[in-house]
Amino acid sequence: FVGGNDRPQQLEYWTDRTNKLSLTKMKRLFGVKKTVEAPSLEETTGKLDARAQSIDQKIKLIDQQLAKSRDQIKKIRPGPSQDAVKKRALIILKQKKMYEHQRDQLYSQQYNVDSVAFATENAKATVDTVRAMKAASKELKTQFKQKEFDIDKIDSLNDQMADLLEYNEEVQEVLGQSYATPEDIDEDGLMDELDALELDLEEDLENEIGNGEIPSYLRDDPLPAAPEEKPLGAMPNAPSEKVPEAPAHATNAGEVPPQKETAEKV
Repeated sequence: FVGGNDRPQQLEYWTDRTNKLSLTKMKRLFGVKKTVEAPSLEETTGKLDARAQSIDQKIKLIDQQLAKSRDQIKKIRPGPSQDAVKKRALIILKQKKMYEHQRDQLYSQQYNVDSVAFATENAKATVDTVRAMKAASKELKTQFKQKEFDIDKIDSLNDQMADLLEYNEEVQEVLGQSYATPEDIDEDGLMDELDALELDLEEDLENEIGNGEIPSYLRDDPLPAAPEEKPLGAMPNAPSEKVPEAPAHATNAGEVPPQKETAEKV
């Protein structure tokens, strides 16, 4: 070793190296402890279910054995044989109680595991909900920063739309006015005339009913009779012979050329 100030550093170096070599030898001799991953809640629940089903099968077999022992006790007379069967039945009954106790413990463990699993799922759902709400909050803040979300502009736009709708109503009222209606018409007077007409109609109806007549608008007048159709006459047939034309040669003066009668067939 070189003397001086480097001696403490060299001593520390060799000490660390010796410790590392010692640890390596110890690991070779005794081995390294392996890390075992913890089972999930679903795996634990499955194992508990399998164990509970196995115990249920054993309890069923014990019930069958107890039923056989009971039948044997009934058939065998009191004595050493019956006592032996009773002792065996007592042992089987103790086994049944032990299995039932184990099954109850498994049910309690399974209940606790299911409760933890539910709480874990609920916690995961809560984390997802909070993350989703944070993301939605950021998005809303970004949207509200846009120009379209200016409350003053939105209020002004709302006023403009109200004015436009009011103007539209005025235009529709103007277009709905009648050109030929006089302006000095009194609506109250028109209503009075309408009431007077209704009274007159009621009086006419009462007079007609009092005279035993049916009002005209309730009468069922018969329809006029349809005109009778006359048969068409027989059409004459065409003549079988044509009338001959006058001869082309000249006749004597004062003479009338003879004419032949044509026969007509009816």
